[in-house]
Amino acid sequence: MQSFVSAVPQAAAIWLIILLVLAVAVATAKVPRALTPPEPDDGENRYATELETAARAAAATAGRRRAEWMAAQEDVEAAWTAYEEADELARRISAATAFPLMSRRRKPGDNVDRQRYLHRAASELCRTHDLSIAQLNDVFAHRGWNPRLHPVQQEPVLRNAVREFRLEAYRKAVEREQAAWRGAEAAAETVRDLRAEAAAARLRDPATEPVDQHWWAEQWTPAELTAAA
Repeated sequence: MQSFVSAVPQAAAIWLIILLVLAVAVATAKVPRALTPPEPDDGENRYATELETAARAAAATAGRRRAEWMAAQEDVEAAWTAYEEADELARRISAATAFPLMSRRRKPGDNVDRQRYLHRAASELCRTHDLSIAQLNDVFAHRGWNPRLHPVQQEPVLRNAVREFRLEAYRKAVEREQAAWRGAEAAAETVRDLRAEAAAARLRDPATEPVDQHWWAEQWTPAELTAAA
């Protein structure tokens, strides 16, 4: 009896320890399983990377557009120079042939020779890109051209046609230059927009608050939320 009485306190202490361990285990089971919030999503970084890649591709396109514009500017300058040379030559020839020719009876075959001269001179000017194909067709069809004129009289007419062709070529070069400039500006604007958006995506803070709220909601079951309330 004395041994039993002396062992009661030890047994009570052991039972108290066991109950304490069970209480701690039950409390631990009710605590959320993880206390470290999940890593923030790197969607913003992926979006910024894609924008930066697109910006690099757009920059290469913008470089090509700018090169095309600069080449178009050179074409405009060359076309204007060609027009000025054609205009000066036309004026000089017109002044040199201002005096009328002495009229005389034409020999048989003169009209054929004059026509051949006109066709040959126009073909040579077309070959050197001083006349267009359309103008050459008009010469051979005699649309607006008099094949019976003396070669001296034909020369200023031909040079005036060259001047008209050069002026039209200059106008077309200006149109191409303006179109190339608009293309270069649009490409540059695209690059600026993409770079600005990429920079904003890099600086933009991730939306951590909604992520945290979603994470905490996943840690508690409806029964646990009712018990906690």
